Amino acid sequence: MTVDYIIVGLGLAGIAFCETLLENKKTFVVFDTGNNTSSTVAAGLYNPVILKRFTPAWNAFEQIQKALPFYENIEAKLKVKIDYKTPVFRIFNTIEEQNRWFEASDKPVLEHFISPKVHINQNKHIKAEFGFGEVLQSGRIDTKSLLDFYRNYLLDKKWLLEEPFVYTALQLTKPLQYNSIQSKYIVFCEGFGIKNNPFFNQLPLVGNKGELLTIKAPDLKLDVILKSGVFIIPIGGDLYKVGATYNWEDKDTSPTLEAREELLGKLNKIVSCNYEVVSHKAGVRPTVIDRKPLLGQHSEFKNLFVLNGLGTHGVMIGPTAAENLFYMIENGKTLSEEIDIARFN
Repeated sequence: MTVDYIIVGLGLAGIAFCETLLENKKTFVVFDTGNNTSSTVAAGLYNPVILKRFTPAWNAFEQIQKALPFYENIEAKLKVKIDYKTPVFRIFNTIEEQNRWFEASDKPVLEHFISPKVHINQNKHIKAEFGFGEVLQSGRIDTKSLLDFYRNYLLDKKWLLEEPFVYTALQLTKPLQYNSIQSKYIVFCEGFGIKNNPFFNQLPLVGNKGELLTIKAPDLKLDVILKSGVFIIPIGGDLYKVGATYNWEDKDTSPTLEAREELLGKLNKIVSCNYEVVSHKAGVRPTVIDRKPLLGQHSEFKNLFVLNGLGTHGVMIGPTAAENLFYMIENGKTLSEEIDIARFN
């Protein structure tokens, strides 16, 4: 088999790069075992505003402009619903926070993302004395459905090999040779699994464990995403995702009692109705020490590349990052210093 690209890993980064290759009529094969816990567990929220400080997320405008049509195209191709456009309502805890929200809405960098209107709370089961601020162009991607349907799509096309990639079997020739596959380039999109990659394991991907609850709350009747100490994300059927935690030390993917108690403590400060916890999941986000993605070329082997480090904003960053890396490989376009792995040389 001869292809233009080998892709290792089929999380959000891998899917974004697959779509970029298809858009540019390049051939590829993907290696993935289906054990991507981070993308599967992710809440899938896309939110262009940092709600703790009322500031725009990094490169938010560019990323949203690319991400929304990207997921729309996948929905049309796979005939599946994955993008649930839902406003994010930030609970105000004080009048001062309301005033800061008004000030932020006047800034040109945020005018596309922040509504100046304050919404009055009319839900008796939500504690929000000072109302809510509304974030525009927000929502969630059903990441589990995305991964499941995209995986089946690649299997049908025979573009996916459900087996681990064996690094020692890669012959660093031109073209690259991996068993019976010849390829011009290889792109590693392994998330936290890059720690086992001998070509890129020196990169400072520190990882950040996140835990997420799913609750059933028939009386809550919430149709927006709420943010205060945690996000409460409606997913249908009186079910809501509640998250997430951030742990820079623990790299185990097992849920913990400590995280459960932390999430429930914050949830109880927001809601007053009865609910039942129906699931508790954990994953390690591929987070970099400077909170920017890891894109670029191996310093010695020039046909090896990495696309990683999408972190907590993976559904927003992925499509833009994949496009940037593709143009670097195919057209020699220089990557921004803030995302190029050369910044850690």
